[in-house]
Amino acid sequence: MEHLHDQLEGDEAMYRENILDHYREPHNKGRLEDATFRHQELNPSCGDTIELFVKLDGGKVADVRFDGHGCAISQAAVSMLTDHLKGMDVAALQALAKEDVFRLLGVEVGMTRLRCALLGLRTLEVGLQNHLNRNS
Repeated sequence: MEHLHDQLEGDEAMYRENILDHYREPHNKGRLEDATFRHQELNPSCGDTIELFVKLDGGKVADVRFDGHGCAISQAAVSMLTDHLKGMDVAALQALAKEDVFRLLGVEVGMTRLRCALLGLRTLEVGLQNHLNRNS
């Protein structure tokens, strides 16, 4: 039993290190001037901001970038999310849920950091919906 506890602590430490790596060296950070749509969201409780740039080609994510600032959780979560989005079609984007973000992070997120962890997903959801509404 003790071995299992040590393994779980080791796994959590690995995920925490992964979060810090994404925070220090975020993937897909930057802007896309030829984005199909872009959207910015703010977490008013802490001041974190994320602007997401998504380029669709043939109904799939051809490229995605983000810009913004905030805590390690918000920035790492959006970095991981942008990696995950590449190649997804619009239906798959619409089906994304908070559990998908939690799976990417690999650690339990407390109530105080919940909005931070989900800011990138919220930015995607609103931006995609606005894009679809404009083009329907």
